[in-house]
Amino acid sequence: MTVRNTQTGSNITIRPTRPEDFDHVLPLLHQLWPAKPLDLGAARAIFDRGLASENRAYLCAGDGDEIIGFGTLIIRDCLWLQGDVGYICDLVVDQERRGTGVGTALVEKMIEIARLRGCLRVELDSGFHRTEAHRFYERRGFAKRAFLFSRVLE
Repeated sequence: MTVRNTQTGSNITIRPTRPEDFDHVLPLLHQLWPAKPLDLGAARAIFDRGLASENRAYLCAGDGDEIIGFGTLIIRDCLWLQGDVGYICDLVVDQERRGTGVGTALVEKMIEIARLRGCLRVELDSGFHRTEAHRFYERRGFAKRAFLFSRVLE
């Protein structure tokens, strides 16, 4: 999938992530969670496991050889819906490229993949403090439907 970058006029390519993309995705993840130290070994293991899974889709947005966006989609069973749900787990666009259509292209591609895999809906969660992200998702048709509850396991 190729989209036009509204800021630069260049073509942005949305493609499946490859194992060699890890070192380029990592700085984007640091932008997503700037205060969170990342365990490189654990992150790499999860990254590799995700690439190998039939129930996950990892996507990169590239401007030429530069990776400027990354997203992950997980397909999961849902008894409540009596079908599958696509869950956007991670979505990040380089902070210098936000507002140029890259995030929209990644979300649209993940929605397309979810549809092709028979999902009945696409869901995600977003931290309370990410108000810009909330507006981004709402403008793309997502609605607030529930609270996410979380418990750390020790």
